[in-house]
Amino acid sequence: MKDYITDVPGIKVGHAHSKEGMTGCTVILTEKGATTGVDVRGSAPGTRELALLDPINTVDKAHAILLTGGSAFGLSAADGVMTTLENKKIGFNVGVTKVPIVPAAVLFDLEVGDYQIRPNATMGQQATKNASSTETRLGKVGAGMGCTVGKLLGIEQASPSGLGSASLQLTDEIYVGALVAVNAFGDILDKKGKIIAGCKDEQGDFINTYQAMKEEEIKGFGKNTTIGVVATNVQLTKTEANKVAQVAHNGYAKHIRPVHTMLDGDTIFALSTGDKRIDINLLATAASQVMGQAIVKAIDNV
Repeated sequence: MKDYITDVPGIKVGHAHSKEGMTGCTVILTEKGATTGVDVRGSAPGTRELALLDPINTVDKAHAILLTGGSAFGLSAADGVMTTLENKKIGFNVGVTKVPIVPAAVLFDLEVGDYQIRPNATMGQQATKNASSTETRLGKVGAGMGCTVGKLLGIEQASPSGLGSASLQLTDEIYVGALVAVNAFGDILDKKGKIIAGCKDEQGDFINTYQAMKEEEIKGFGKNTTIGVVATNVQLTKTEANKVAQVAHNGYAKHIRPVHTMLDGDTIFALSTGDKRIDINLLATAASQVMGQAIVKAIDNV
């Protein structure tokens, strides 16, 4: 066990980023296709191909998930992911070619580095080529490159954040993992409820964002968003995958305060790569737990 989402069979992860731009993207690759669901709780999301994941729609498998910085500009990185997978003949067979299904979500990091450098098709292509089942990097890597948290008083008084991942083994054969880029408006709490990253006062001490919101003017509309993926080798329908994604937001709620605000675009994807069987209530609860662990690790590894 690597305590990383790549512990889940069928999952590969690849990163690409720019240190000058302080931005990047992360690809969660499922070359054989994975039944996929999604749940969006924040009110300022930037996404691509999410309508396809509604259970009433036809295609039920994705071949990659893209998590990217660059705000809406970063969605163009998905073009590079698609091109790379099409060249490898991975995707939904339409006869003349195979169309890779690549849902994507973005976070806002344009204020951190050079805003003119954003994830693009070239960066998406590189992240896909870098994808490996042995990837274990955390913190300032990929989509986590420009992440910050605690932005009530603006970016100058925020804390650095990054990319986190964790995994659990529920039985001898069943795994669940999470990967998350933590770029929240709110503070980050450890498992005991202590603030470990967030908004700071002029002396550099943490303030409680929720309490301070009662007195301070809120800044940074739409300049946040925590985006993540949970994955398992348990067999799920698309409806069940959407439910697992929904429950996994409890991991956000436990470790981010406040969460799911009008200032965030909080999104979680759920991937099913295998044919194992387990009670979905247990699985969804485990997904929530492992997502929470991944959030804390994002801070611990900055």
